[in-house]
Amino acid sequence: MLGPIGIPELLIILVIILIIFGVGKLPEIGSALGKGIKNFKKSINEKNEITDEDAKKDDEKK
Repeated sequence: MLGPIGIPELLIILVIILIIFGVGKLPEIGSALGKGIKNFKKSINEKNEITDEDAKKDDEKK
């Protein structure tokens, strides 16, 4: 069974990423990843708002 990822494993992953992409690409990758997370959170919040509005409409009908 695999345990939690520790500091040594994270360092190995970071070194592999540096070797593959290089130092110049890391800011671009980080920016794209941040934008992706932001859009994901935004879409979840919009979905929750729509669901809340539908629930209020259903309560008003009763």
